[in-house]
Amino acid sequence: MVRISKVYTKGGDKGETSLAGGGRIAKDHPRVEAYGTVDELNSILGLVRYFNMQNPQTVQRDKFEKILETLQNWLFDLGSQLATDPGFSKKKKKIAINESYLTWLEAVIDLMNEELEPLPSFTLPGGGIVGAHLHQARTVCRRAERRIITLSREHDLGEWPVPFINRLSDALFVFSRWTCRWMDEKELLWVPETEAPDDWQWK
Repeated sequence: MVRISKVYTKGGDKGETSLAGGGRIAKDHPRVEAYGTVDELNSILGLVRYFNMQNPQTVQRDKFEKILETLQNWLFDLGSQLATDPGFSKKKKKIAINESYLTWLEAVIDLMNEELEPLPSFTLPGGGIVGAHLHQARTVCRRAERRIITLSREHDLGEWPVPFINRLSDALFVFSRWTCRWMDEKELLWVPETEAPDDWQWK
């Protein structure tokens, strides 16, 4: 268990930060960009969990809460892996994303997708408050993926971080559709070349 006894250390006042396994790098280093964006994604999932639990108690709500809790912990696992440079690391064993994370996530996606109708068009971000935040999480997840790929060009991150974050963005899209269905909310669809309405004025 991680214990945090002091919040501020003043060690970052000159624009550098400490890595998880030792060593210091600039706060705008691609490694910090990668795990910082994963942290941003995790924060949005915290909002999703909050709004999800404001709904009336159902099996779907409670099962979804367990899924989200698991994913938030796994994002911390991913952040820990990204924040550890093997060249500096003094740890004998570090947390690492592995194939089992993807296998479970794919099973969740497949089960949810079985309950959904095929899409007649692309979806627009929105819907209810849970679905809208899931769309926001999806876009941040894609940005995290880009940051991780950038980092992977210069540093060995192992086999699974990129596939995991890619699969997670797929999952967040399915989650947004699935929550719209069981919350009985309207799913917004893209209408190509939408004409501007004539009755847009309110005066």
